[in-house]
Amino acid sequence: MSSSHKPRKKRKDEASLQTNRESSKPQSKSIGPAPPFPLAAFLWPAKRSTSQWIILPLILMAVGLFRWATSFWGYSGFGKPPMHGDFEAQRHWMEITTHLPVSQWYFYDLPYWGLDYPPLTAYHSWFLGKIGSVIDSNWFALDASRGFEDQMLKVYMRATVLVSEYLIYIPAAVILTRKLGRMRGVSIWESSVALVAILMQPATVLIDHGHFQYNTVMLGFALASISSMLAGRALWGSAFFVAALCYKQMALYYAPAIFAYLIGICMVPKFSANRFVAITLVTTLSFGVCFAPLLLGSLYDRRRGIPAYTAKSIPLPPLLVSLPFKFNDQSWYYPPLLQLTQSVHRILPFARGLFEDKVANMWCAIHTAHKLNKYPLGQMQRISTVITLISILPSTMTISLFPHRELLPWAMASTAWGFYLCSFQVHEKSVLLPLLPMTILLGSDGGLDTEMRTWIGWANMLGVWTLFPLLKKDELRMPYGVLTLLWSWLLGLPPTSLSLYFGRQSNKGGLKLLTKLLHLGFYAAMIAWHVGEAFVPPPEGKPDLWVVLNVLIGFAGFGICLLWCSWQLILRSGMLEDYFGVRLRIEAGNKKKKQ
Repeated sequence: MSSSHKPRKKRKDEASLQTNRESSKPQSKSIGPAPPFPLAAFLWPAKRSTSQWIILPLILMAVGLFRWATSFWGYSGFGKPPMHGDFEAQRHWMEITTHLPVSQWYFYDLPYWGLDYPPLTAYHSWFLGKIGSVIDSNWFALDASRGFEDQMLKVYMRATVLVSEYLIYIPAAVILTRKLGRMRGVSIWESSVALVAILMQPATVLIDHGHFQYNTVMLGFALASISSMLAGRALWGSAFFVAALCYKQMALYYAPAIFAYLIGICMVPKFSANRFVAITLVTTLSFGVCFAPLLLGSLYDRRRGIPAYTAKSIPLPPLLVSLPFKFNDQSWYYPPLLQLTQSVHRILPFARGLFEDKVANMWCAIHTAHKLNKYPLGQMQRISTVITLISILPSTMTISLFPHRELLPWAMASTAWGFYLCSFQVHEKSVLLPLLPMTILLGSDGGLDTEMRTWIGWANMLGVWTLFPLLKKDELRMPYGVLTLLWSWLLGLPPTSLSLYFGRQSNKGGLKLLTKLLHLGFYAAMIAWHVGEAFVPPPEGKPDLWVVLNVLIGFAGFGICLLWCSWQLILRSGMLEDYFGVRLRIEAGNKKKKQ
């Protein structure tokens, strides 16, 4: 006897809702049935969330709390007159941009933290200085405020870093991780895990919110450029990268990779004149927009009767003097020409030394055994330029011949390592540039797998370790220890965990024995260095022994990072397919994961 009951038909909206829910469940490729490291465990409940945007505000609040907590500690130059440090330099630029005519910004009192960053930094300083002057005019009083260390000023300056980062860097990081995930078939949940790892990167937090700088503004524009390139919007990508260059000249570390990629997409598979012309025009126009207020401001000052700032104590810009023409200083075009050449002279560090303090690059490492300051500065500039070009040649050639969008972060990491290791006038803080494109690869396909997490984590741990001598001067040892160990624990890295190198994860990830020995050797050296630096005083006559060892170990490790990034770029480009079948092995591995 058949039942008279008939199952109720699903309504169309209910069926579509169920389909949407099923499709919204993340299909993880690289994360197994159980969380393999603590950060994945923290976000594990969010895997079944209806919308991952629910978890995003929680992530942003959490990373913001760590940033603000770091800002309670010391900063560069606190209580160290007469020059103080980077905090005073940034405050001083707000002081001069709010009180002086535009035509004097790049000329005023250059020995005391003269403005030596591109125009977007000057405009940013002017804007923040105007707001701060409304709160307390004493903070940025011309000349009288030098060395001002009021606690409310510290709160204001720290807040400007945080707000600037949340307006530019963090939105760019969120968009980029989402874009990488969509391109490579990575679930939104895995992208969220990678996003936390990127935003908790200890070196960036310690330098900007501890030491004090606005690096994340420049890095945010660089991330926006990468995101635009990945989306196929080369023109927007060019404009954003010009913004990065016009905020901080260190973005030049990425320039060869960006330039080679843009040339590649114009030439491969065949030359596109329209694209080439469009990219050229947009790039030129973007530079013009960035420099326009500076150049037009000098014309406006001339009209008001304010002459170009040509104090006798300040020589004319070498670039202007070297031009094969003589210019009439009373002509209408002279003020903007003077501003342009002076700003370029201040921005490009050719008049400075080969390296800044003790930095873990080639020149500082060589200098420990063979003093380089006995050679003419011009000769060292030429040598460093040639060696830098050689170090970045493999990556630039690869990305130009194989301009695949997903290869761009690899190329940028490779060229940035080349610049950091070999170029002229490198700062310790410049290590942030190669670390960023490496770290964002955590959000790509397989980015959270054992091999990628191992290499990216090792590079970040080594990078922040080389910053310790600088952070120690700023009384940032406690934030350094907390943030570094926290990040290593969240990602399951040494020294808090050895699971990536021993046990099930190591076997499953297929790490080679050489990689294990190499990484663990460096981790052991870093731990031994910290123990020795803390408890063993340097011998008499060698007060910088521990700093020199830091430089030598860091240089060796960063050289390996350059080789690894360049090799991965070549490997993933398909260049070696005809010779070794490497591409086929990669594809076979990806198919095995899907199954």
